[in-house]
Amino acid sequence: MKANKYVLDNGLRIVLSPMRDTRAVAIQILVEAGSKYENKKNNGISHFLEHMMFKGTKNRPSAKIISEQLDSIGAEYNAFTGQEQTGYWVKLPKDKFSLGLDVVSDLYLNPLLRKEDIQMEKGVILQEVAMYQDTPMLHISDIFEELIYGDQPAGWPVIGTNKNIISFKRKDFVDYIEKHYQPSKTVLSVAGNFDGDKALDLIKGIFGSLRNKRTFGKKRTVESQTRPRLKIINKKTEQTHLMLGVRSCDMFSEDRHTASIMSVILGSGMSSRMFLNIREKHGLTYYISAANNQSTDAGYFFVKAGVQHNNLQKAVKLIIRELQKIKEKKVSKRELSKAMEYLKGGLLMNLEASDEVASFFGNQELYRKEVKQPEELIEKLEKVTEDDILKLAKKIFVNRGLNLAVIGPHQDKEKDQLEKILKI
Repeated sequence: MKANKYVLDNGLRIVLSPMRDTRAVAIQILVEAGSKYENKKNNGISHFLEHMMFKGTKNRPSAKIISEQLDSIGAEYNAFTGQEQTGYWVKLPKDKFSLGLDVVSDLYLNPLLRKEDIQMEKGVILQEVAMYQDTPMLHISDIFEELIYGDQPAGWPVIGTNKNIISFKRKDFVDYIEKHYQPSKTVLSVAGNFDGDKALDLIKGIFGSLRNKRTFGKKRTVESQTRPRLKIINKKTEQTHLMLGVRSCDMFSEDRHTASIMSVILGSGMSSRMFLNIREKHGLTYYISAANNQSTDAGYFFVKAGVQHNNLQKAVKLIIRELQKIKEKKVSKRELSKAMEYLKGGLLMNLEASDEVASFFGNQELYRKEVKQPEELIEKLEKVTEDDILKLAKKIFVNRGLNLAVIGPHQDKEKDQLEKILKI
């Protein structure tokens, strides 16, 4: 699998990944802009701006024109906002590449940001906030990050607060674009069936004349915790949702591959330890999973589950016991090998799709300023040993870094009981 990297004079980075055995092409623009680049006053603006890009551009002055052009050729398209990036993408038939590039670049370069559209979209985003708050399986992640990181960008919701959403004005968006939507902070990743030379010429023609202005970075996440933390959101729900986790490693740590394998052993797939014990053996949950969330300057390892209200304490005890076991005894060679193959298989199957390839190489370039082949990642995974997992488990599964977030009909009186069992 090829991934050819080019850098324009203005710093814009281009990654072209040709795939001949497909009839589609995916185009993705990634920007170093997300909620970690915000301050308390403008928290939520990265996400709001993502919405505004689809409301109309100089060349396509309405949302209807944008959507009709793409819908009429069967394209898939959307955008996303995270803590450290905002992305705009389109996936479409290979013979429509020029149109796809024209549309997605138009969104990035020429948003109208009309006052009336901003005002209208406020209601849309407020409903999006309400939707998340009414979906505890999703909302629990925001509660957990607020618990673990507190009042700093890493602990603020990507979507922002209702107060901020209502207050945003056109100037706020213009100022934010000036600070962050610059060529040197942007990656354009293309994957699929396309002519590489033609694509490069088109991209240079669209983006080559852009000039960089002063850009602004983000504050580094502060890691500070000395004892277990607990946060309960008392809410009437059909089941209790919980997220239990510890501070872990960031995406540049040498431990990141070990953490990925350990998350598979503990909670990825129906043969993972958490699934077999807490669902299959005890019947406490329908869903349970584990993962290692990694950003450029922080990371956390978590287990997420939904349980019957009166089984909350029992579930927490069992989850903690699984964390204790993996730091007390080495995993078997068979279990390690199975986890490696799980990750390798998932990676290689994902990369059958052009949009996944565009993301795989585009994100590497955005965060690491490098493009490595999947085989290089697999090689790193295969070097992880049973001793590495034991060492990392002993390092991160400790009392001082333990956190538990809960959403469900639980009163403060239950807090004391949970605090007593919140120990590793």
